Amino acid sequence: MSQSGISSDTVSPKSGKSGRNLPVALTVAVILLAVVAASLFIVKELFVVLAIVALCLGLWELGQALATRGIKIPLLPLFVGTAGILVSTYLSGAEALMVSFVLTVGCVVLWRVIDGGGIDAVKDSAAGLFACAYLPLMAGFVILMLAEDNGPAQVAVFILLAVANDTGGFFAGVKFGKHKLSPSISPKKSWEGLAGSVIATMIVGVIGATVILDMNPTVGILAGLLAPITATIGDLAESLIKRDLQLKDMGSLLPGHGGVLDRLDSLLLTAPFIYLLFSSAQSLPVA
Repeated sequence: MSQSGISSDTVSPKSGKSGRNLPVALTVAVILLAVVAASLFIVKELFVVLAIVALCLGLWELGQALATRGIKIPLLPLFVGTAGILVSTYLSGAEALMVSFVLTVGCVVLWRVIDGGGIDAVKDSAAGLFACAYLPLMAGFVILMLAEDNGPAQVAVFILLAVANDTGGFFAGVKFGKHKLSPSISPKKSWEGLAGSVIATMIVGVIGATVILDMNPTVGILAGLLAPITATIGDLAESLIKRDLQLKDMGSLLPGHGGVLDRLDSLLLTAPFIYLLFSSAQSLPVA
């Protein structure tokens, strides 16, 4: 997810070849970050509600996109399951995440079979399983971070890593981008942009780990190396889906950004890795 709304795909400070309206995108990004910060540091349970709403919107967008190819994912059990996965994860931890995920998958398959069955039931059920694993399961690792004693700080650093990844990639890509990263999937991404993402996330990672989380600086360095890789893979994976579906964006709910899922893509894949890194870092000395 590109929380900052600036990505290395954008090649012009104003709108670029992507056609984005950068001032509008930045305004929406600032509003989104303010809402997320308020939910984290006022009453952190509100972040769970915010995440449920965002994921349900993302699932709806994915359902609309897949419908263009005749694939019908069972949205109602996915909506209910998403709420169940995130709430149970917040209250009961990692075991609840896996149990609620398995139950949701079972309900998705059962719902699709009851809803007419037919030759498309397997295809639709498989797409529903993918949707459940792609959105609420991955987002569950963010909720696991949130449930820790310093949970809001962990989630804040996680989101700041995403902002640094997008911002560093954008400016490095605009100024130095010449060598295409994956021209067949996302022609506007460059290796120079990825290098800018790594530098920016390492700086934010070290500051976040040492100043905000009181962790060993090695954790910040590892986060700075890891986040751009997973975020880029997540972004390319969604770009591949959009290319296959012949879509520019997954939706149009966020002016200047496209859809909600376009903002979630990189964060979703990054979440489990950062969670595991922060969890294992608890045993490391601070300095």
